[in-house]
Amino acid sequence: MKKQEELFHEIAELMKATKERKIHWNLEVQTTEGNDPSEKPVESEDGVTWTVDECYVSYYCQYKGKEFCMITYEMIKTAGEKVSTSNMVFLPPLGVRLFDLRTLLPHSVEVSYVLLDQIHKLWVMLFDMYKEDRGNVHVEIRTEVLKIED
Repeated sequence: MKKQEELFHEIAELMKATKERKIHWNLEVQTTEGNDPSEKPVESEDGVTWTVDECYVSYYCQYKGKEFCMITYEMIKTAGEKVSTSNMVFLPPLGVRLFDLRTLLPHSVEVSYVLLDQIHKLWVMLFDMYKEDRGNVHVEIRTEVLKIED
């Protein structure tokens, strides 16, 4: 399994090649953020009631004859103006593309704020490219209903 530093540097190299238009990306997003608030689960913690959303993003590309696949997961809890997030990063084998935490958990990577920031920069760069010229970035966005299991 790759270490944080290795993944950080690999993403930096992929970003550089992407800016040079050497890579075509496929992004798949599954999120609950656009759903009606009445459909979203709530959790109570220390007297605060949180509305819970989640967002998965699958990043896939081929570079230098190798396939790169990374899936990120973010749980977003909101209570009025308060926002709390939890993030996970997975490097699954190419055959595992399910947006399911139980399936992805064995492929998780330890993350730091530095690595999460690098992944966020990749996201912003790819989405900006998608908005400008959809030739190198394909994005598919799906909504999903979140069901929290006990």
